Amino acid sequence: MKTGPTIKNRGALSNPEGRFTKTSHEYYDDGWNREEEALPPLETFLYPESAKTIISRNESPDIGFEQSINPYKGCEHGCIYCYARPSHAYMDLSPGLDFETKIFYKPDAAELLRKEINKANYQCKPIVIGANTDPYQPVEGKLKITRSLLEVLLEHQHPVVVITKNSLLERDFDLLTAMAKSNLAKVAVSITSLSTDLKRIMEPRTSAPSARLRLGAGAGSK
Repeated sequence: MKTGPTIKNRGALSNPEGRFTKTSHEYYDDGWNREEEALPPLETFLYPESAKTIISRNESPDIGFEQSINPYKGCEHGCIYCYARPSHAYMDLSPGLDFETKIFYKPDAAELLRKEINKANYQCKPIVIGANTDPYQPVEGKLKITRSLLEVLLEHQHPVVVITKNSLLERDFDLLTAMAKSNLAKVAVSITSLSTDLKRIMEPRTSAPSARLRLGAGAGSK
């Protein structure tokens, strides 16, 4: 299938239909669009999502954890290799540009977590935050949903693992450091390449490699 002109600061080259949609369309180059003509930047749209529960569970022997939380669906980072892209199909959205520009967030995530942890039959096991999509979306700086989850986990002395590519993680070093003193917190920051040019292609809206490297230095000094 042909793709349209590329869009600056986005990873996907197209916006194909989700696997469950009943109709499809195909881009056709009629010659009117020239390659040198840049398309305008795509706006990111945010949608609140009402969830009944917040902890996802799995029993797969191939996955190294049993509990996870994803405060966001979709990811503005736009990594071209992201395995989570097809999950947008469950909302009749595209794994392409829709995944990067239509972000769903769970405003009541912290309260849901508190309720689940306080259930009499709850079994305390490490919770991975960001197993599907990055918990430090650009809008996290404003919404602070991930931070509110960490506050609840610290309050309950609950073990957590955080996975991210975003240097916004540094904002929450105070909470993570307090948990780490009791061996309750682990953080994984992935760095695909030290090349900024390659990063712009593969992970267009993630933090720069140098910023991610500084996270390790900053955490070590706390």
